[in-house]
Amino acid sequence: MLALLLLLTALALNAQPANMKMYWIDVEGGASTLIVSPSGESLLIDTGWNVGDRDAKRILAAAQKAGVKKIDYLVISHFHADHAGGLTALTKLIPIGKFYDRGDAIELENKRWLDEYRAASIGKRTIVKPGDTIPIKGLNVVIVSSNQEVLASPINGGGPNSLCADAEQKESAGPENARGVGVLLTYGNFKYLNLIDLDWSKEMELACPVNKLGRVTIYQTGRHGSFDGAGAPALLGAIQPQVVVVNNGPRKGMGQVDANAKSANPPGKTIAPYEKNAYLRLAKLPGIEGIWQGHLSLLDPDPQHNTAPNMIANLEDSPDCKGNWLEASVARDGKFTMTNGRNGFSKTYLAH
Repeated sequence: MLALLLLLTALALNAQPANMKMYWIDVEGGASTLIVSPSGESLLIDTGWNVGDRDAKRILAAAQKAGVKKIDYLVISHFHADHAGGLTALTKLIPIGKFYDRGDAIELENKRWLDEYRAASIGKRTIVKPGDTIPIKGLNVVIVSSNQEVLASPINGGGPNSLCADAEQKESAGPENARGVGVLLTYGNFKYLNLIDLDWSKEMELACPVNKLGRVTIYQTGRHGSFDGAGAPALLGAIQPQVVVVNNGPRKGMGQVDANAKSANPPGKTIAPYEKNAYLRLAKLPGIEGIWQGHLSLLDPDPQHNTAPNMIANLEDSPDCKGNWLEASVARDGKFTMTNGRNGFSKTYLAH
Protein backbone atom coordinates (compact mmCIF):
# COMPACT_ATOMS: atom_id res chain seq x y z
CA MET A 1 0.00 0.00 0.00
CA LEU A 2 2.83 2.37 0.90
CA ALA A 3 4.59 1.59 -2.37
CA LEU A 4 1.41 2.38 -4.31
CA LEU A 5 0.98 5.65 -2.44
CA LEU A 6 4.57 6.64 -3.20
CA LEU A 7 4.05 5.74 -6.85
CA LEU A 8 0.89 7.83 -7.10
CA THR A 9 2.63 10.75 -5.39
CA ALA A 10 5.54 10.54 -7.82
CA LEU A 11 3.15 10.43 -10.78
CA ALA A 12 1.27 13.46 -9.47
CA LEU A 13 4.50 15.39 -9.06
CA ASN A 14 5.60 14.45 -12.56
CA ALA A 15 2.24 15.63 -13.89
CA GLN A 16 2.84 19.13 -12.51
CA PRO A 17 3.71 21.51 -15.37
CA ALA A 18 7.27 22.74 -15.45
CA ASN A 19 7.86 26.38 -14.66
CA MET A 20 8.48 29.00 -17.30
CA LYS A 21 12.07 30.25 -17.10
CA MET A 22 13.32 33.72 -18.00
CA TYR A 23 16.91 34.91 -18.26
CA TRP A 24 17.99 38.53 -18.54
CA ILE A 25 21.38 38.04 -20.16
CA ASP A 26 24.07 40.60 -19.48
CA VAL A 27 25.06 42.11 -22.81
CA GLU A 28 26.39 45.19 -21.02
CA GLY A 29 23.83 47.78 -21.93
CA GLY A 30 22.40 46.04 -24.95
CA ALA A 31 19.39 43.80 -24.64
CA SER A 32 18.81 40.07 -24.69
CA THR A 33 16.08 38.17 -22.87
CA LEU A 34 15.62 34.39 -23.10
CA ILE A 35 12.24 32.85 -22.26
CA VAL A 36 11.69 29.09 -22.04
CA SER A 37 8.10 27.86 -22.02
CA PRO A 38 7.05 24.93 -19.83
CA SER A 39 6.71 23.09 -23.15
CA GLY A 40 10.47 23.49 -23.65
CA GLU A 41 10.17 25.90 -26.58
CA SER A 42 12.35 29.00 -26.45
CA LEU A 43 11.91 32.65 -27.33
CA LEU A 44 14.85 35.06 -27.50
CA ILE A 45 14.31 38.80 -27.68
CA ASP A 46 17.34 40.59 -29.16
CA THR A 47 20.97 39.51 -29.37
CA GLY A 48 23.13 42.23 -27.84
CA TRP A 49 26.19 43.88 -29.34
CA ASN A 50 28.66 42.92 -32.05
CA VAL A 51 31.64 42.70 -29.68
CA GLY A 52 33.41 39.67 -31.10
CA ASP A 53 31.30 36.76 -29.88
CA ARG A 54 31.02 37.94 -26.27
CA ASP A 55 27.26 38.42 -26.23
CA ALA A 56 26.53 35.39 -28.41
CA LYS A 57 28.52 33.23 -25.96
CA ARG A 58 26.60 34.66 -23.01
CA ILE A 59 23.31 33.90 -24.73
CA LEU A 60 24.51 30.37 -25.48
CA ALA A 61 25.53 29.87 -21.84
CA ALA A 62 22.05 30.90 -20.67
CA ALA A 63 20.45 28.60 -23.23
CA GLN A 64 22.60 25.69 -22.06
CA LYS A 65 21.70 26.37 -18.43
CA ALA A 66 18.04 26.25 -19.45
CA GLY A 67 18.52 23.02 -21.39
CA VAL A 68 17.82 24.74 -24.71
CA LYS A 69 19.56 23.41 -27.82
CA LYS A 70 17.74 25.63 -30.32
CA ILE A 71 16.21 29.10 -30.30
CA ASP A 72 12.73 28.33 -31.62
CA TYR A 73 11.62 31.96 -31.98
CA LEU A 74 13.80 35.05 -32.25
CA VAL A 75 12.45 38.60 -32.07
CA ILE A 76 14.75 41.38 -33.23
CA SER A 77 12.98 44.41 -31.87
CA HIS A 78 14.81 46.96 -34.04
CA PHE A 79 18.05 47.41 -35.90
CA HIS A 80 20.33 49.20 -33.48
CA ALA A 81 23.76 47.68 -32.82
CA ASP A 82 23.02 46.91 -29.16
CA HIS A 83 19.97 44.82 -30.09
CA ALA A 84 20.83 43.19 -33.43
CA GLY A 85 24.63 43.32 -33.43
CA GLY A 86 25.19 39.89 -31.88
CA LEU A 87 23.00 38.00 -34.34
CA THR A 88 25.61 36.84 -36.87
CA ALA A 89 27.85 35.43 -34.13
CA LEU A 90 24.87 33.74 -32.47
CA THR A 91 23.84 31.92 -35.66
CA LYS A 92 27.23 30.19 -35.61
CA LEU A 93 26.67 28.86 -32.08
CA ILE A 94 23.04 27.69 -31.93
CA PRO A 95 20.28 26.95 -34.47
CA ILE A 96 17.50 29.51 -34.80
CA GLY A 97 14.03 28.53 -36.01
CA LYS A 98 11.74 31.45 -36.83
CA PHE A 99 12.57 35.16 -37.00
CA TYR A 100 10.22 38.07 -36.18
CA ASP A 101 10.84 41.76 -36.85
CA ARG A 102 9.21 45.11 -37.65
CA GLY A 103 10.02 45.49 -41.36
CA ASP A 104 12.60 46.99 -43.71
CA ALA A 105 12.46 50.78 -43.26
CA ILE A 106 15.95 51.83 -42.19
CA GLU A 107 18.40 54.71 -41.87
CA LEU A 108 21.78 54.39 -43.50
CA GLU A 109 23.66 54.18 -40.19
CA ASN A 110 21.66 51.08 -39.20
CA LYS A 111 21.59 49.34 -42.58
CA ARG A 112 24.36 46.88 -41.68
CA TRP A 113 22.26 45.28 -38.95
CA LEU A 114 19.20 44.96 -41.16
CA ASP A 115 21.31 43.42 -43.94
CA GLU A 116 22.83 40.86 -41.56
CA TYR A 117 19.39 40.04 -40.19
CA ARG A 118 17.90 39.56 -43.66
CA ALA A 119 20.75 37.22 -44.59
CA ALA A 120 20.31 35.13 -41.42
CA SER A 121 16.51 34.93 -41.67
CA ILE A 122 16.06 33.92 -45.33
CA GLY A 123 12.99 31.69 -45.61
CA LYS A 124 12.23 31.95 -41.89
CA ARG A 125 11.19 35.59 -41.48
CA THR A 126 7.87 37.09 -40.35
CA ILE A 127 7.15 40.83 -40.22
CA VAL A 128 4.76 41.51 -37.35
CA LYS A 129 2.19 44.16 -36.61
CA PRO A 130 0.41 45.07 -33.35
CA GLY A 131 -2.05 42.37 -32.32
CA ASP A 132 -0.08 39.52 -33.90
CA THR A 133 1.07 36.64 -31.71
CA ILE A 134 4.15 34.44 -31.50
CA PRO A 135 3.04 30.79 -31.32
CA ILE A 136 5.27 29.51 -28.51
CA LYS A 137 3.49 26.57 -26.87
CA GLY A 138 2.06 27.23 -23.43
CA LEU A 139 2.43 31.02 -23.52
CA ASN A 140 0.45 33.90 -24.98
CA VAL A 141 2.84 36.41 -26.57
CA VAL A 142 1.15 39.43 -28.14
CA ILE A 143 2.87 42.09 -30.23
CA VAL A 144 1.85 45.46 -28.76
CA SER A 145 3.97 47.73 -30.98
CA SER A 146 5.75 47.46 -34.31
CA ASN A 147 6.93 49.80 -37.05
CA GLN A 148 5.66 52.97 -35.31
CA GLU A 149 2.20 51.50 -34.70
CA VAL A 150 0.66 50.34 -31.42
CA LEU A 151 -2.37 48.28 -30.41
CA ALA A 152 -5.64 49.70 -31.64
CA SER A 153 -7.65 48.41 -28.67
CA PRO A 154 -6.83 47.56 -25.04
CA ILE A 155 -5.98 44.03 -23.95
CA ASN A 156 -5.29 42.40 -20.57
CA GLY A 157 -8.08 44.34 -18.84
CA GLY A 158 -6.86 47.77 -19.93
CA GLY A 159 -9.15 50.77 -19.95
CA PRO A 160 -9.41 54.54 -19.35
CA ASN A 161 -6.35 56.06 -17.71
CA SER A 162 -6.93 58.88 -15.24
CA LEU A 163 -3.21 59.75 -15.26
CA CYS A 164 -3.39 61.19 -18.76
CA ALA A 165 -5.13 64.51 -18.11
CA ASP A 166 -2.02 66.43 -17.03
CA ALA A 167 0.65 64.05 -18.28
CA GLU A 168 3.84 65.27 -19.93
CA GLN A 169 4.14 64.72 -23.69
CA LYS A 170 7.56 64.46 -25.31
CA GLU A 171 8.85 64.47 -28.86
CA SER A 172 10.03 61.25 -30.44
CA ALA A 173 13.61 60.32 -29.64
CA GLY A 174 14.20 58.96 -33.15
CA PRO A 175 12.61 56.73 -35.79
CA GLU A 176 14.43 53.47 -35.07
CA ASN A 177 13.39 53.30 -31.42
CA ALA A 178 9.83 54.26 -32.33
CA ARG A 179 9.65 51.35 -34.80
CA GLY A 180 10.50 48.78 -32.15
CA VAL A 181 8.62 45.54 -31.54
CA GLY A 182 7.17 45.42 -28.02
CA VAL A 183 5.63 42.31 -26.44
CA LEU A 184 3.22 41.39 -23.66
CA LEU A 185 3.62 37.79 -22.48
CA THR A 186 1.02 36.00 -20.37
CA TYR A 187 1.50 32.71 -18.51
CA GLY A 188 -1.47 32.01 -16.26
CA ASN A 189 -1.66 34.87 -13.75
CA PHE A 190 1.78 36.17 -14.69
CA LYS A 191 2.20 39.09 -17.13
CA TYR A 192 5.51 40.30 -18.57
CA LEU A 193 5.88 43.54 -20.53
CA ASN A 194 8.93 44.36 -22.63
CA LEU A 195 8.69 47.53 -24.71
CA ILE A 196 12.40 47.36 -25.57
CA ASP A 197 13.51 50.86 -26.66
CA LEU A 198 10.13 52.47 -27.29
CA ASP A 199 10.40 56.10 -26.32
CA TRP A 200 8.17 58.28 -24.17
CA SER A 201 6.10 59.38 -27.17
CA LYS A 202 5.13 55.80 -28.11
CA GLU A 203 4.61 54.83 -24.48
CA MET A 204 2.03 57.58 -24.28
CA GLU A 205 0.22 56.15 -27.30
CA LEU A 206 -0.05 52.86 -25.41
CA ALA A 207 -1.14 54.55 -22.18
CA CYS A 208 -3.31 57.55 -23.11
CA PRO A 209 -6.15 58.25 -23.10
CA VAL A 210 -6.66 54.50 -22.66
CA ASN A 211 -4.27 52.08 -21.01
CA LYS A 212 -4.02 49.42 -23.73
CA LEU A 213 -1.81 47.07 -21.72
CA GLY A 214 -3.57 46.52 -18.40
CA ARG A 215 -1.54 45.69 -15.28
CA VAL A 216 1.65 43.64 -15.44
CA THR A 217 3.70 41.51 -13.09
CA ILE A 218 7.21 42.20 -14.43
CA TYR A 219 8.08 45.28 -16.45
CA GLN A 220 11.43 45.32 -18.24
CA THR A 221 12.45 48.95 -18.45
CA GLY A 222 12.37 50.78 -21.76
CA ARG A 223 15.56 52.36 -23.10
CA HIS A 224 17.63 50.30 -20.60
CA GLY A 225 16.22 52.38 -17.76
CA SER A 226 17.45 55.59 -19.36
CA PHE A 227 14.78 58.08 -18.28
CA ASP A 228 13.67 60.77 -19.41
CA GLY A 229 13.77 59.13 -22.84
CA ALA A 230 11.17 56.62 -21.67
CA GLY A 231 9.35 55.66 -18.51
CA ALA A 232 6.40 58.02 -18.95
CA PRO A 233 4.67 58.23 -15.54
CA ALA A 234 1.26 57.85 -17.20
CA LEU A 235 2.40 54.46 -18.53
CA LEU A 236 4.18 53.28 -15.38
CA GLY A 237 1.28 54.27 -13.17
CA ALA A 238 -1.20 52.49 -15.46
CA ILE A 239 0.64 49.16 -15.79
CA GLN A 240 1.43 49.07 -12.01
CA PRO A 241 4.30 46.56 -12.15
CA GLN A 242 5.04 44.47 -9.08
CA VAL A 243 8.64 43.82 -10.11
CA VAL A 244 10.91 45.76 -12.45
CA VAL A 245 13.98 44.42 -14.27
CA VAL A 246 16.41 47.09 -15.50
CA ASN A 247 18.50 45.79 -18.40
CA ASN A 248 21.14 48.48 -18.02
CA GLY A 249 24.90 48.39 -18.48
CA PRO A 250 27.64 49.89 -16.33
CA ARG A 251 27.53 53.11 -18.33
CA LYS A 252 24.37 52.74 -20.40
CA GLY A 253 20.87 53.21 -19.08
CA MET A 254 20.31 54.36 -15.51
CA GLY A 255 22.03 57.65 -14.81
CA GLN A 256 22.23 58.58 -18.49
CA VAL A 257 20.61 61.87 -19.52
CA ASP A 258 18.67 61.80 -22.77
CA ALA A 259 18.93 65.24 -24.33
CA ASN A 260 16.60 64.23 -27.17
CA ALA A 261 13.52 64.02 -24.99
CA LYS A 262 12.12 67.52 -25.51
CA SER A 263 8.72 68.57 -24.26
CA ALA A 264 5.92 68.43 -26.82
CA ASN A 265 3.26 70.09 -24.68
CA PRO A 266 1.76 73.35 -25.92
CA PRO A 267 2.77 76.52 -24.03
CA GLY A 268 0.69 77.15 -20.95
CA LYS A 269 -0.50 73.57 -20.48
CA THR A 270 -0.37 72.38 -16.89
CA ILE A 271 1.90 69.35 -16.50
CA ALA A 272 1.98 67.15 -13.43
CA PRO A 273 5.41 67.10 -11.75
CA TYR A 274 7.21 63.76 -11.74
CA GLU A 275 10.38 62.21 -10.33
CA LYS A 276 13.32 62.82 -12.67
CA ASN A 277 15.66 60.14 -11.32
CA ALA A 278 15.01 56.80 -13.04
CA TYR A 279 15.42 54.51 -10.05
CA LEU A 280 13.37 56.72 -7.74
CA ARG A 281 10.62 57.02 -10.34
CA LEU A 282 10.29 53.23 -10.27
CA ALA A 283 10.78 52.86 -6.52
CA LYS A 284 7.95 55.30 -5.79
CA LEU A 285 5.37 53.41 -7.89
CA PRO A 286 2.40 52.21 -5.81
CA GLY A 287 2.58 48.48 -5.24
CA ILE A 288 6.19 48.01 -6.37
CA GLU A 289 7.72 44.99 -4.63
CA GLY A 290 11.19 44.70 -6.15
CA ILE A 291 13.65 46.28 -8.59
CA TRP A 292 16.44 44.15 -10.08
CA GLN A 293 19.31 45.56 -12.13
CA GLY A 294 21.65 44.03 -14.68
CA HIS A 295 24.40 46.39 -13.50
CA LEU A 296 25.25 48.88 -10.86
CA SER A 297 25.04 52.22 -12.65
CA LEU A 298 28.55 53.65 -12.82
CA LEU A 299 27.08 56.81 -14.35
CA ASP A 300 25.20 57.38 -11.10
CA PRO A 301 26.44 54.95 -8.40
CA ASP A 302 24.64 56.75 -5.57
CA PRO A 303 23.20 53.94 -3.39
CA GLN A 304 19.94 55.88 -3.23
CA HIS A 305 19.71 55.75 -7.04
CA ASN A 306 20.31 51.98 -7.40
CA THR A 307 18.55 48.98 -5.96
CA ALA A 308 19.93 46.87 -3.10
CA PRO A 309 23.36 45.40 -4.02
CA ASN A 310 22.14 41.80 -3.62
CA MET A 311 19.64 42.48 -6.43
CA ILE A 312 22.27 43.74 -8.90
CA ALA A 313 23.79 41.09 -11.15
CA ASN A 314 27.03 42.89 -12.04
CA LEU A 315 28.94 45.47 -10.04
CA GLU A 316 32.02 46.14 -12.17
CA ASP A 317 32.84 47.65 -15.52
CA SER A 318 34.28 45.83 -18.54
CA PRO A 319 36.67 44.06 -19.12
CA ASP A 320 36.38 42.52 -15.67
CA CYS A 321 32.62 41.99 -15.91
CA LYS A 322 31.59 38.35 -15.45
CA GLY A 323 28.33 38.73 -17.37
CA ASN A 324 26.05 37.45 -14.62
CA TRP A 325 22.39 36.94 -15.46
CA LEU A 326 19.10 37.49 -13.66
CA GLU A 327 16.65 34.58 -13.69
CA ALA A 328 12.94 34.17 -13.02
CA SER A 329 11.26 30.82 -12.48
CA VAL A 330 7.51 31.25 -12.94
CA ALA A 331 4.69 28.88 -11.97
CA ARG A 332 1.35 29.00 -13.72
CA ASP A 333 -0.40 30.25 -10.56
CA GLY A 334 1.77 33.37 -10.71
CA LYS A 335 4.26 32.45 -8.00
CA PHE A 336 7.72 33.32 -9.25
CA THR A 337 11.23 33.44 -7.88
CA MET A 338 13.86 35.93 -9.01
CA THR A 339 17.51 34.84 -8.64
CA ASN A 340 20.72 36.81 -9.00
CA GLY A 341 23.32 34.79 -10.92
CA ARG A 342 26.16 36.66 -9.22
CA ASN A 343 25.45 35.68 -5.64
CA GLY A 344 22.52 33.26 -5.68
CA PHE A 345 20.28 35.69 -3.80
CA SER A 346 16.63 34.96 -4.53
CA LYS A 347 13.25 36.33 -3.62
CA THR A 348 9.79 34.93 -4.28
CA TYR A 349 6.73 36.93 -5.33
CA LEU A 350 3.11 36.16 -6.16
CA ALA A 351 1.47 37.77 -9.18
CA HIS A 352 -1.72 39.64 -8.30
